[in-house]
Amino acid sequence: MKHAACIILLLNFGVAAACAEQAHLKLTLSGTNAPSTVNLQTGTDVSEYTLAGSGALGQFTLRVVSAGTAYPQASSACSGIYFPILAGEGVLRSEDGSLLKLNLTGGSDCIDPVAGEAHCIRTFQIVGGTGRFKNASGSTLNLIMTVAPVVPTNLQFFAVTGELTGTISGVDNEDSSQRAEH
Repeated sequence: MKHAACIILLLNFGVAAACAEQAHLKLTLSGTNAPSTVNLQTGTDVSEYTLAGSGALGQFTLRVVSAGTAYPQASSACSGIYFPILAGEGVLRSEDGSLLKLNLTGGSDCIDPVAGEAHCIRTFQIVGGTGRFKNASGSTLNLIMTVAPVVPTNLQFFAVTGELTGTISGVDNEDSSQRAEH
């Protein structure tokens, strides 16, 4: 019923915003992590994540840069080596070329030297978008990852698996080719 009403509005008035919907995200992803040359003005090293996956938004890629503290901090939530994350940004690109721009608002890395992996969290706020994300807004998006070195003796290149969760409002679920046909 809602889809039919959207089509009628599109045909009669060209009202695309009326068809924007809320998307509950649970996107599965994987990829790599390595040091980055991006300068986030923190005075600390920057990591870059290149990820891809699928879920409620279809196929997508996600690129994230983030920087943590220079030295480990104490944390009751981490039994390993803990680094709070200071700054970062991200861009999610959907299969149709639409971009969702993200600003990092928090996060952490909890490194478990015995297991040889880290539990990494990045929390983002939506700051804009293009295409079907041009009206996107929402609460926080949480990226939760398991990161492990590709070669255990070389801590420069890492394999990543994880999940991006949260809610986005104002997402137009019709792709641009479908809108052009109406």
